[in-house]
Amino acid sequence: MTLTLYPAIDLKDGASVRLKRGEMADATIYAEDPVAPALAFQKAGCRWLHVVDLNGAFAGRAVNEAAVAAILAASTVPVELGGGIRDIAAIEHWLALGISRVILGSAAVKNPSLVREAARLFPGRVAVGIDARDGLVATEGWAETSTLRAEDLALRIQDAGIVAIIFTDIARDGMLAGLNIAATAALAAKLAVPVIASGGVAGVSDLVALAEAARALDHGHIEGAIVGRALYDGRLTIEDALSALAGQAKE
Repeated sequence: MTLTLYPAIDLKDGASVRLKRGEMADATIYAEDPVAPALAFQKAGCRWLHVVDLNGAFAGRAVNEAAVAAILAASTVPVELGGGIRDIAAIEHWLALGISRVILGSAAVKNPSLVREAARLFPGRVAVGIDARDGLVATEGWAETSTLRAEDLALRIQDAGIVAIIFTDIARDGMLAGLNIAATAALAAKLAVPVIASGGVAGVSDLVALAEAARALDHGHIEGAIVGRALYDGRLTIEDALSALAGQAKE
């Protein structure tokens, strides 16, 4: 079983950046032109790109559309997009623009009927991002924390027709602290939809461990991992990441 690598391109003010724990004020710019990493990831063998409109996540609407459009125009691999997608019109717009899969985050908490309607209208093209802080779901670009447990939200929406749940441990995101593999595997074991791990990948050992956890599941399915800062900082190469997720790498 080969897990999918989703290299992350997080957009702030048109540039590709990485945040620490989702703090917009703590951003490191890695590429003024986000097309450059998109093409580099594609050339290295990635089969997907994971793009987030960070400004949009806070604004509740598209802010970095020009940057997203440039990535779509330059790349040939499918792109999934999250950040500020809060209604059917926005989903239709992005899919028409060429996005392969939209990620609904805050909407899953505040408007669960939207998730079901979107999945019905656009089968196979809707995922849900569940971002957890101390086990509780965070919304509005992680600026707000709800009283809803991540596991409860996942169980509530798993039958909506979505293709995957992206589970992010906010405390680890951008910190190179290591994936929360235990929480990811525990969540996947309770769900009928695939889980994509996110937040904190520091190196190849995290992906080796994730692949091992995926193989060990009696029920549930870990589909892949989103990786950001470790790739940009050079702590992890695409080649090693792909090998690890295919179960072929040594730590």
